[in-house]
Amino acid sequence: MVPRVWYQAEGNQVLYLLPYGAVLSLLLASAISLGFRNIGGGKAAGLCETAAVLSVFVAMASTVLLGISGTGTGLDLTFHGFGFSSRVDVLSMAMLLLVATVGWIVLRYSRTYLRGEPGQAQFVGWISLTIAAVMLLVTAGNLVQLLFAWICTSLSFNQLLLFYPGRMHARRAARKKRMTARLSDLSLLIAVGLLGAGYGTGDIAFILENAASGAAANGPVVACGFLAVAAMLKSAQFPTHGWLTEVMETPTPVSALLHAGLINAGGFLLIRFADIMLLNPSVLAVLAIIGGFTALFASLVMLTQPTVKTSLAWSTIAQMGFMIFQCGLALFPLALLHILAHSLYKAHAFLSAGNAVLNVAAIRRPGPVAAPNAWAVGRAITVSFGLYLVIGLVFGLVEKTPQAIALGGILIFGVAYLVAQGFADEAPMPLTVKTALYAVIASVSYFALQSATYWLTQDLLPAPPAPRPLEWALIILSLISFGLVAFAQSMFPAWSSHPAARDIRVHLANGLYVKAVFDRLLGGWVAKRTPSAEAGSEGGI
Repeated sequence: MVPRVWYQAEGNQVLYLLPYGAVLSLLLASAISLGFRNIGGGKAAGLCETAAVLSVFVAMASTVLLGISGTGTGLDLTFHGFGFSSRVDVLSMAMLLLVATVGWIVLRYSRTYLRGEPGQAQFVGWISLTIAAVMLLVTAGNLVQLLFAWICTSLSFNQLLLFYPGRMHARRAARKKRMTARLSDLSLLIAVGLLGAGYGTGDIAFILENAASGAAANGPVVACGFLAVAAMLKSAQFPTHGWLTEVMETPTPVSALLHAGLINAGGFLLIRFADIMLLNPSVLAVLAIIGGFTALFASLVMLTQPTVKTSLAWSTIAQMGFMIFQCGLALFPLALLHILAHSLYKAHAFLSAGNAVLNVAAIRRPGPVAAPNAWAVGRAITVSFGLYLVIGLVFGLVEKTPQAIALGGILIFGVAYLVAQGFADEAPMPLTVKTALYAVIASVSYFALQSATYWLTQDLLPAPPAPRPLEWALIILSLISFGLVAFAQSMFPAWSSHPAARDIRVHLANGLYVKAVFDRLLGGWVAKRTPSAEAGSEGGI
């Protein structure tokens, strides 16, 4: 492995201040939009969009800087090692480009979507502030900046959840999110305190370098648990996922904005502190169990949802669970790839969700195009794994770690779900050919992107350690579990007419009532309807 280089360009620290340019431009636009009450919504939206475009160019320039000068740290505004500094490396630049791009698209969409709304200026102002906070988070080079930005993302996002304050469900979702966010903030605060005390500094690069070399005290080892808790709470893991399914009460751009580093922040935290997380394999095992269960649970619930946006929300919970599962297997480069791919896809899905409402055919014929039987599903799984083996050998499958091979096997179940529709008896020949082509493209793309991600992060993120008996047990259990769920998803249309399946569908549609139990444990989120609430509930989303 190539030795890690954390301090390659200390002589050019001024150049590494570029990420702060993106943050400051959005902060200025936000301050004007929120501070000047007389500014029109259109002007405020135009100003914020201009700042967002500027942030995209700054992110691109920072990425070019990374390619020319290498990894580096800028701005040493610290006291005894604790304070603010920016970090330019592959992880921070990938996330900065993601946040800037999705943020700009969301602001551009909001400019038209909320035209004429009385609170448009405040809305785009809070969006700009939220994007700036996320940028500050992903480029943090010091624990203090990381904690500060982590808290700010929740506080500013909570204002967006209350854009329609008269809506009862919007207030309930905001209260749930606020509760889980404060618990997440507290967990990260404790983790930061333990890491700072254990290493005597807040410099993240120094901490990770020492952790990678094996220098760790009890404090950093214990900090792994609090980092994991903070990440799971931030990324809506079971059983604290309920708030994510209720944010549909906010305007659609907020749902898309969630995927610009907000809901993914938990995964980013684990990836950033990958060397620290490897100090405590037991915590990684817990992450794999909770993340895997969340992915399986939410993917089944997603199939039963009657509305497009709610189904997408459950899909996000499932994807975040899979991301946490990847971190639990110590596949941090693949977790980063998952964040980038899912964010772009899901932000687009939310912003284009209105097209599904206009598509009458999609409403009359939901779900898969053709319903396969058990024989078709079995053939699809066999063919998919054969395809996985052939393409995997071309990309050096035998040289990959057991965790990576197992993850590829899990992902190939998704390919099998697609192929099964082509093998269905009623499937027309064009559909069979199309699904076969999609299966090949998906398999090749997976291995190609995986190889590229490993190459880009080889000097930044650690390789997964050799699995112990516990890890082997988790790998085998996950393969069996994901395989059974993939089979059930493929057979779901064929089983839908069975009375037992109808009963199960009702329970799944309600998320197995976990959200209701969570509400009761928190004292119930019952909000009395008021005249203003009734009036507010008439607004559109």
